Amino acid sequence: AAAGLLGRPSRRSYAVGPAQSPPTFGFLLDIDGVLVRGHRVIPAALEAFRRLMNSQGQLRVPVVFVTNAGNSLQHSKAQELSALLGCEVDADQVILSHSPMKLFSEYHEKRMLVSGQGPVVENAQGLGFRNVVTMDELRMAFPLLDMVDLERRLKTTPLPRNDFPPIEGVLLLGEPVRWETSLQLIMDVLLSNGSPGTGLATPPYPHLPILASNMDLLWMAEAKMPRFGHGTFLLCLETIYQKVTGKELRYEGLMGKPSILTYQYAQDLIRRQAERRGWVAPIRKLYAVGDNPTSDIYGANLFHQYLQKATRDGAPELGAGGPRQQQPSASQSCISILVCTGVYNPSNPQSTEPVLGGEQPPFHGHRDLFFSPGLMEASHVVNDVNEAVQLVFREEGWASE
Repeated sequence: AAAGLLGRPSRRSYAVGPAQSPPTFGFLLDIDGVLVRGHRVIPAALEAFRRLMNSQGQLRVPVVFVTNAGNSLQHSKAQELSALLGCEVDADQVILSHSPMKLFSEYHEKRMLVSGQGPVVENAQGLGFRNVVTMDELRMAFPLLDMVDLERRLKTTPLPRNDFPPIEGVLLLGEPVRWETSLQLIMDVLLSNGSPGTGLATPPYPHLPILASNMDLLWMAEAKMPRFGHGTFLLCLETIYQKVTGKELRYEGLMGKPSILTYQYAQDLIRRQAERRGWVAPIRKLYAVGDNPTSDIYGANLFHQYLQKATRDGAPELGAGGPRQQQPSASQSCISILVCTGVYNPSNPQSTEPVLGGEQPPFHGHRDLFFSPGLMEASHVVNDVNEAVQLVFREEGWASE
């Protein structure tokens, strides 16, 4: 229905100057809170894509959709966006929170426990993992582990199993449905070194490798207030592990915004998209549009710092969770643009906007991120994504209505 609202490009003309010059900039667009709220398209997004498309219905500049959602398949998200925006979106224009896990090939052959919801097995396999175990499979193999729901507790004691191969790592693709079950079983796997039917007198440390995606504490759907994100689930897991063992939960990889790895991945897709379209000029500037200061703005500004340092001194080390190979970058800057249609609301006293008088808002970012308040301040604040596109076109000398 939403696609019908858009149909063919608007009769309104948006002049471009110079008309034939290839773009030297691209857009990284968040989805929830920028283009949609829940399953409803934000009207400004329709207007924005009228500006972004030419008379043939093709994008005039490279666009990649960067979301911290991860509970759907990449091609399904592309189809959903195509229908909502009335613009053909290819699967390789969509980055889900876990998409950079494709780069962690050293874990692709390991037996991994996967947490999340939706098509978790298909998503894990699409990322390259060939031997995954779901929470339900683990729960059915060891039914005595899942004890919170009284109605699911067994009335008899089953025979112990010794034919279940040990788990070698944990994939956290997104927030699950039954948090108590997932938290309990993940802890069991970590404390038992992958054999939850046996248990160990002394839990191993370092524990089994964990790859996690989507650090968002909160996200915006149709409700008036933000909802818990996967970052809240990670916070629970980290706190429980620390409380039980006295040690810190560690990640082999943390991805999704605001990780630099995710922005590097997005930058590479922008480059490939430009090459496919025959745009020969290098993409020098990226404009990242988002609604969440802690993930979208923090991440874009962090990546901008990285690009600036790389331009001066060569690519810096990223530490834990960084890419296995760092490709040279044509991009020189990543400009952050904050919209007011999602998590960020300038009229809300609970806003994450820095407070006047030096008082700092609570930091909703992940534990492993260093907190720099300045990175939460957007280069530009606009009402919506349509204003963001107009602003960028003016900055780039493309817009003259």
